Amino acid sequence: MKHQLPTYGEIITILSIDGGGIRGIIPGTILAFLEAQLQKLDGEEARLADYFDIIAGTSTGGLVTAMITAPNEKNRPLFAAKDIKDFYLGHCPKIFPQDTSPFAAAASLMKTMAGPKYDGKYLHKLLREKLGDARLSQTLTNVVIPTFDIKQLQPKIFSTYELKINPWKDALLSDICIGTSAAPTYLPAHYFKTEDSNGVAKEFHLIDGAVAANDPALVAVSEMTKEIVRRAPKYFPIKPTDYSKFVVISLGTGSAKSEGKFDSENSAKWGILGWLSSENSSPLVDVFTQASSDMAEYHLAAVFQAFQSENSYLRIQDDTLEGPLASVDISTKENLENLVKVGEDLLKKPVSRVNLETGKFEPCNQGTNEEALIRMAKVLSKEKRLRDMKAPRGTTATKLRNASNC
Repeated sequence: MKHQLPTYGEIITILSIDGGGIRGIIPGTILAFLEAQLQKLDGEEARLADYFDIIAGTSTGGLVTAMITAPNEKNRPLFAAKDIKDFYLGHCPKIFPQDTSPFAAAASLMKTMAGPKYDGKYLHKLLREKLGDARLSQTLTNVVIPTFDIKQLQPKIFSTYELKINPWKDALLSDICIGTSAAPTYLPAHYFKTEDSNGVAKEFHLIDGAVAANDPALVAVSEMTKEIVRRAPKYFPIKPTDYSKFVVISLGTGSAKSEGKFDSENSAKWGILGWLSSENSSPLVDVFTQASSDMAEYHLAAVFQAFQSENSYLRIQDDTLEGPLASVDISTKENLENLVKVGEDLLKKPVSRVNLETGKFEPCNQGTNEEALIRMAKVLSKEKRLRDMKAPRGTTATKLRNASNC
């Protein structure tokens, strides 16, 4: 199973995974279903990285992206999609240890005032162990992972496409994942540096990529568009703005927006403490992550509608979470298992689009998310078979990409 260049096919394929802390187990559950459908069509060795030209992820989505694209010792994906759930169930309680004492709320508030709620040591150690020395250039398909550089006050997009222009971005995947997961107030900012072939060092001072793009689908589309402009028509048989040739699956991690968690009457009275901490969440973090996700969804939904190819854009999101389910860090066994159930139930819900007037997701007459994923799996399988048939023997996207990076 190898991923071939789009030049041998008819469409561009993109997978995007939102940020959301422990709620990453929701898209993990959905990805397991999608990969199982691909395996029914193409065999048990089929993996998501074999089918997508780009896999993008922010924060916890960036971690999932690395898990399913980093190579193991056999040069196959480090994790199968079905393993994501167990990874979250096993490690989230140690990444976000819970204080069950009677004074837990007060202690959490004091800790947030003095520094990050969690020290991140277990997460850092875990990612170093799992991802090892793997670098961005070694992923089995192209990846896009947004972060934000707090020193420069600007987004830093780690994209395999950018390595041809900025080779100093070829960082360790573990460093990139630690950086994109460093949510303000929850986990500490992450510092590291890289060197280019001339020994010139580049510093990074990173926090959560959700600051820039909690839903990275639009970033992924932009990266592919730039790549088409750079390399067309040699490698890409489509025009840069021909979005009718794009197939995008965008997976959210759930939100509680439609439940009315906050209102102007209460928030008008908030100071620093109010914006940083409320029951089960940080309002400031909730606001900027939800805003960036909705704007990406709004833009992409409009673009695909304009090209009369709405079936080529699938956004799966649940905006009905409440209580601990809406938290990014309540990692009790009960809550994590309930989040798995949210993912399973989401598969049975109708395909929906966000209405920016009401803020709610509304059905759009495309069946259930499960039915849509089955259709998408058939599209992905057909495209892969076409590319495999037309590609010269021994030629893969990874080989050509690595050659162009030299």
